[in-house]
Amino acid sequence: MLLEKKDIRGLSRTEIEDFLAGIGEKKFRATQIYEWVWKKGAASFDEMSNISKPLRDKLSENFLFANVKCVYSVASVDGTRKFLFETSDGCKFEGVLIPSADRVTACISTQIGCQMGCAFCATGQLGFKRNLTSGEIFHQVFLLNAMSAEIFGTPLSNIVIMGMGEPLMNYENTLAAIEKICSEQSMGMSPQRITMSTCGIAPQIKRLADDGIRFNLSISLHSAIDAKRNQIMPINRKYNLAELSDAIAYFHAKTGTRITYEYLMLGGVNDSLDDARALTEFTKVSPCKINIIEYNPHPNDTFKRTNSETLENFIRHIEACNIVVTIRKSKGLDIDAACGQLANKKK
Repeated sequence: MLLEKKDIRGLSRTEIEDFLAGIGEKKFRATQIYEWVWKKGAASFDEMSNISKPLRDKLSENFLFANVKCVYSVASVDGTRKFLFETSDGCKFEGVLIPSADRVTACISTQIGCQMGCAFCATGQLGFKRNLTSGEIFHQVFLLNAMSAEIFGTPLSNIVIMGMGEPLMNYENTLAAIEKICSEQSMGMSPQRITMSTCGIAPQIKRLADDGIRFNLSISLHSAIDAKRNQIMPINRKYNLAELSDAIAYFHAKTGTRITYEYLMLGGVNDSLDDARALTEFTKVSPCKINIIEYNPHPNDTFKRTNSETLENFIRHIEACNIVVTIRKSKGLDIDAACGQLANKKK
C-alpha cells in the first residue's frame, strides 16, 4: 500500500530536519528547503536550484505541493480586491485585500464554508466542507502578499483572520500557519499585525492563552443578551455569555492583551439602549475596544441596517462609559467582499 504524500508546506522545520537525517543528508539542507518553501514561495521541487537533483527527487517521492491558485478576482470602486482561490482538490474559498492610506490588510479564510451558522452571515449559508490545511492557509497569505505588492506596490502590512470559517475550529492548522507567517525565515510578519476573530469558542480562547499567543484577539459578540445571541449566533447555546466572559477574563489575565469586540448592528434586533447597556456591562471583564459594524445586506436575508439616530444613541452610551468605540467602515460592498458577505460568489 502506497503512503499518501504529505504537503511539504504543512511540515515543521523539525520534521524536515528529521526527514533529512533519516536519508543521510546534512542539517543545513533544511534551511535551504525551508527558505524555498516559505520565503521564496516555491510551488514545485524543480524550482529549488541550489538543491541537488537526487535530493529533489527524494523530496518529490515523499512530499507534494498542495498549491492554492487564484481562479477569479474582482475590484471594488473603493479599491478593495476580492480573490476566489481553488485548492488542489477543487474546493473554493475567498480572500480579500483592503487598501488604505498607509497599509494593505489581507482578510483571510481558514475553512471552506463554516459550521457556526450565524444568522446574518452569507458564509454560514454555504454549510461546511472542510478545514483548510496549514499549508493552504499559508499559501493563501503568500499569494495575497505577492498580489498586494503587484497591485498596490507594497507588501501586506496587516492580516485579519476574519474570512470564511471559524479559526478556532481549525486551531492547529491556523496557528501553524501563523507561526510560519511570523517566522523570520519566512514572511517575518510581526504577530502584533495579525488579528484573529472568533465567534466565541470558550475552551479554545483559554487554550490560546495557555499557548502564549502573541497576536491580537477579536470577539464577534453581536449581542450581550443570551436570549438574543442564541438566536443570531447558535454557538451561544453551547458556550453562553457567562462561559465566554470567563474565557476572556482568563485570556486577559494570562496575556495582558486588550480584547476587541465586533458588534454588528441589526436594525430592531440588537440596537436598543438595553442592548447597549448589556454590552457595556459585559465588556467590564477586561480592557477592551468596541468596533461597531453597520450591517451589509446579502440575498435572502431578513435583517436591515440600524437607522442613524439609533446608531448615534447606541454609540453615545458606550462613550459615556469611557469605552473606546469606533465605527468600522466596511469596504468592498459592491463586490460582496465586506463583513459577512463572503460566499464564493462571482460578481
